[in-house]
Formats: sequence, C-alpha cells, structure tokens
Amino acid sequence: MTVRVRIAPSPTGNLHIGTARTAVFNWLFARHHGGKFILRIEDTDLERSRPEYTDNILEGLRWLGLNWDEGPFFQSQRLDLYKEAVEKLLNQGLAYRCYTTSEELEALRVAQKARGEAPRYDNRHRNLTPEQRAAFEAEGRSSVIRFKIEDGREIVWNDLVRGKVSWRGSDLGGDMVIARASEEGSGQPLYNFVVVVDDIDMQITHVIRGEDHIANTAKQILLYEALGAKIPEFSHTPLILNTEGRKLSKRDGVTSISEFHQMGFTAEGLVNYMTLLGWSPPDSTQEIFTLDTAAKEFGFERVNKAGAKFDWDKLDWLNSQYIHHTPVDKLTDLLIPYWQAAGYKFDGGRERLWLEQLVTLISQSLTRLVDAVAQSQLFFSDTVEFTEEASTQLKQEGSPAVLEGIVTALENQPQLSEAVAQDIIKQVVKEQKVKKGLVMRSLRAALTGDVHGPDLIQSWLLLNQIGLDKSRLSRALTEGN
Repeated sequence: MTVRVRIAPSPTGNLHIGTARTAVFNWLFARHHGGKFILRIEDTDLERSRPEYTDNILEGLRWLGLNWDEGPFFQSQRLDLYKEAVEKLLNQGLAYRCYTTSEELEALRVAQKARGEAPRYDNRHRNLTPEQRAAFEAEGRSSVIRFKIEDGREIVWNDLVRGKVSWRGSDLGGDMVIARASEEGSGQPLYNFVVVVDDIDMQITHVIRGEDHIANTAKQILLYEALGAKIPEFSHTPLILNTEGRKLSKRDGVTSISEFHQMGFTAEGLVNYMTLLGWSPPDSTQEIFTLDTAAKEFGFERVNKAGAKFDWDKLDWLNSQYIHHTPVDKLTDLLIPYWQAAGYKFDGGRERLWLEQLVTLISQSLTRLVDAVAQSQLFFSDTVEFTEEASTQLKQEGSPAVLEGIVTALENQPQLSEAVAQDIIKQVVKEQKVKKGLVMRSLRAALTGDVHGPDLIQSWLLLNQIGLDKSRLSRALTEGN
C-alpha cells in the first residue's frame, strides 16, 4: 500500500501555524513511508474564500519547504463529483430532503434548552411521504439534504495517536446536513460530506489532522461506509496552545506563517520548531534537524496526546541557531529584503562584498533576521544620534584630544586595514599618554553613537569603506568640545 496523505486548508484566511504544523506532520509521515503528500484547497465556502488567501497558503507551504506531490486540487472545481455522491445517497434512501425552516429549528433549540437538553435535530422530516414533500414544496419551502445517523449506532476507530476512540450516534446532533438548501437540485455540498468524497476519490490512506476534528471523524466514518469506501486510518494530533493553555488564536497575536516570516524567522527554524510541537524525536537531546532528517525518525508513537504550548523563547533559540550557522552569502540574501523594507539604500551588486562583511560582523548577535535592521542602522545612516552615555564619553577629559589624534593619523593613511587601525590606536595611546580603554571608548562613541555594539575595529573598517568614519569623527569633536 502506498501511503497517501493530504493537507486541505480553507482559503478563508492566511496560512495559520496550526494548519502549517498539520502540514508538517503529513509531509513527514508521507516522506517517512515513501508516500504521496497531496494539497487540496477546500474552497466550497464561496462567500469567505479569497484568491489572495489561496496565494498566501501556497506561498507559505513553499517557503517552509513542504513541497507537495499532487495538486493543488480545488473543491470549487469538483462540484459535479459531490452532487453525484449526494444523489447516490438519496437514491439509496441513506439521505433525504428536509424542509424544516430556520424558524422551526430555532424553536426546537429553544425548547431543548428549556428542558436542559443538548441541541440536536429531531429528524422530523426523515420519513416524509411524497404527498408531504409535495405540500412543503407547494408552500415554497426549499430543502437541505440530510444524511441519516442512527442514534443507537456506535462508531469506533483506532486512532494512531489516541488509541481506541468511540462515539455514539446519539451524540452527533441528529441527522446531518450534507448539502445546503436549494430550490432545485442538491444545493451546495458541505464540509463533512465533500471531504469524504474527496478523500475517497484521491485514495487517501491516512487522515492526519487536529484533535478538534474528532467529532467530525465519527460522522465521516458513517459517510465512508454509506458510500461503500474503505475507511482511512485517522491520527488526531494535539492542538497548539497559548501560554494559558487555550487553543492558539488570533487573539494571541501572530498566528499566520506570513507574519512569522515578516518577523524574521527563518523557514528552517520555524519548521524545526513546528516539528517539535507535539512530537519528540527518539533522541530526546536532539532538537535541531532538517525536515529530511526528521522524516527518517517520524512516527505517531512519539506524538503526544496533550496540547503543545507555544514557546516563543524556544522558537527564538532555534531560529538563532539556524542564523548563526547559515553561510554568509545565503544569510546576506535573506537579510537584504529586510534592509530594503526598512528603506536602507545600497547597491546589492556593487556593494555585495561590503554587505557580506557587515553580515559577518552582526550575524552571531542575531536572534531573528529582522534584528539586522536595528543592529546595522548605523552603517546605513550618514549620521548617528549620540546616546547619553556616548555624549558623556565624548566630553570626558582627554577624549577630544584622542579623536583629533585619530583624525590626524587617518589623513596619512590612503587605505584603512585592520593592522593600520590597530597601529593608529597604539600611536594615539603613546602620543596622548592615555590608556587604551579611553581611546577605544571614545572611538566607539564617535563612530557608532553608543558605548556598546559590535566589534569596534570591524565597524570602523566598514564605515571607512563608505567614507563615513572621518565625518563622524569630526562631528563627535563638535559634541565633545
């Protein structure tokens, strides 16, 4: 048997991290078994589905490296298949037309609530006579299509994550609507029905999704049986929770993959973290791995039942590890869009070597890619603002003389190198008869506007290459005098 799994996002919003984590588990399972990973877009909700959300989903999956083997398939292009299946159930007497109005359903809910009962449809139109159906239609009533669910039925399956799961038919809310109301024909088919028809048609062997779909699974198993199809195996993975133990939602802030991208997370770091949200590798000490490495070890026996709490600190740490080990040329390519978005001006081709030197300088201090914007600002600005500490340093006794000595020494140097920079510092220390610390602190304050920052000599060399060191030293002398 060839393993066939699918990810089926709905384009009613951007790619959510919960959906992306489900995609990761499906991808890992397919790759582990040499199977197929299929992409299906569930866009039957025509009012809320948007092409821009579809684009966001496709771009997000590609960015994460979750390449699919088949698809994308769009449910909106498969309506004839669903209507054919609806007619099959109607003809077999397994589904029927229900003419109950919304007002009648609301009155039923109110009465059930008053009696302390759970809301459910009472199957009142399950056995209508042809005369009764004709009478309702004569009134101008439209009908939904309901699938029959027997209250006494027990639905049982062996979940690959949760073991034996059992549901009673009486807990499923009565006969299920599988197609919306329509004056003629079967109407727009609904999620629980079309997902089964699609999975049958696409020969899905394993359905891997979040635990919030468990009740849907019980209903869908009944539909598989009614349509005479083999029932796939099910795996219901733990939900991603916020710090308070509730399902992660938009109220918690960032939840879409595109937002994580904008915040400066690498695809490798984010997908590594999502892999660990609910799954643990055989070697519990191993936390950093590629998708291909994880696929070799992945199995549902190591997927947790309990919800996985989202940990920003852990994500940041993992992301920083990928940044710190990314080759300079690739990291430069990753950072350029963030610098461009910040409005920094540079010629990516002509200044490529300079940019790579800048990346080498700051890379080990980055946690997120976007951190490079603040940490490199001083290299893209003609001037810098002095912090209070820097301004105090520049006014310290001996500091102006030190800076004047550096300016004088630079006039005799056609090109600055690391060795030349060190010699200038030694020369000024000797001539001014001051400690090296005073020279270094004053030089840093003058060049960067702060008393803290990246390696001073390398910063000086970078600023010298673009002609900013002398102008900043001159401006700092004005600040100190």
